[in-house]
Amino acid sequence: MADDIQATPRHLSQKHHMTIHWKDSIADDNICATKASLNERAGVVGRVGIMLLSCGTGAWRVRDAMNVVARALNLTCSAEVGLLTISYTCFSQNLSHSQILTLPKSGVNTDKLGRMESFVRNFAQECTHLTIRQIHIKLDKIQKRPGNYNAWQAALAAAVACSAFVFLLGGGLVEMFCCFVGAGIGNWVRKEMTNHSITMLADISVSVAVACLAYLACFKCLELFFGISLQHEAGYIGAMLFVIPGFPFITSMLDMSKLDMKSGLERLAYALTIIVTATLVGWIVALTVHLRPKNFLPLNLSPMLMLFLRLIASFFGVYGFSIMFNSPRKMAFWAGILGALGNTLRLELVDLTHIPAGTAAFAGAFLAGILASLVNKKHGYPRISLTVPAIVIMIPGLYIYRGVYNIGINSIGVGALWLSKAAMIIMFIPLGLFVARVLLDKKWRYCD
Repeated sequence: MADDIQATPRHLSQKHHMTIHWKDSIADDNICATKASLNERAGVVGRVGIMLLSCGTGAWRVRDAMNVVARALNLTCSAEVGLLTISYTCFSQNLSHSQILTLPKSGVNTDKLGRMESFVRNFAQECTHLTIRQIHIKLDKIQKRPGNYNAWQAALAAAVACSAFVFLLGGGLVEMFCCFVGAGIGNWVRKEMTNHSITMLADISVSVAVACLAYLACFKCLELFFGISLQHEAGYIGAMLFVIPGFPFITSMLDMSKLDMKSGLERLAYALTIIVTATLVGWIVALTVHLRPKNFLPLNLSPMLMLFLRLIASFFGVYGFSIMFNSPRKMAFWAGILGALGNTLRLELVDLTHIPAGTAAFAGAFLAGILASLVNKKHGYPRISLTVPAIVIMIPGLYIYRGVYNIGINSIGVGALWLSKAAMIIMFIPLGLFVARVLLDKKWRYCD
């Protein structure tokens, strides 16, 4: 069964994932939800779960929300959550009702996630006196809410994020400008293909190739008219970083930390599929047009100036990624603040101390997690909508790409070294978030 959150194009004669018409199964519109039939109440529980899953949140949060709604409707719920599927059973007295729900594809929508969490939080007070139909109408309004940004705005967000990202990797103004052009065009292509329901691997492959070629075209124009150094071509790696699967990567580790292995492993496999596809396409394009991932030219900036610029670049990088996740601007602003502080702490620790990069990533993610809990208490934004954009900029996309590139040219030892460095950092980032949640979130702290 499929939820109609991600509908396939109308011109297709038959949908691969069929739409569920939730309100068609309602038998009586004159009774409140708590007195409705078991299958009607269970339908509300399942729809809440599948809508939250479509926003990109982890299995623990989906199950918790389903439990909140089930208790308010006098049900007991047992659910197994994956990347795209929910299998659940609702119990009422001596009866039970089981369903399996699935999504056409995975995605991220932090604005809708915030609205769904607010709906669940207020469900017992605001919805239990309503009819089942009235509850579905409320959910319809959330589900059908359009995105906050069009394709060009998403492209601009990616351009800003990746140009800031490449500065944090060591690039200068030339790399930043070329990344701005390459990532902007690449993410616009990706957004348009997604809007036309093109399959994920095609989206990733084409958009990464376009981003690299757009970077190259911009670089060649600057070389022709301004005679810039060939070493600036190394920034093409930054132009493809808009495809980094931050949400599935982070939520996979958090799910596994809560022993939600089905969801965690599926999310990890999904994230690795995106990364492998993107890096292989980038490698093929680089070999075809003779781009090489050289070291960046030194910027020769003072430590204080570098600290200030890192704060600025981290803020705009995280702000851009947050906009790409459809966050409202205020939410994106707070995510940017968290990212500026957490990522700058990470980079400064690496530069000024002798601690390993993984430990520095742990410290940055831990700080972002602590601050996210404080912002959550004051403004009510979902923690994951703040923390994932704030730490996605810490994911070592440069290390991963260099690892794949070197393995591709048979430099196995060098490639393995880059990949091992990346793996250490990637493992420590969600660990920092996990520790912060354990300290400040009582519900997260316990297994039951």
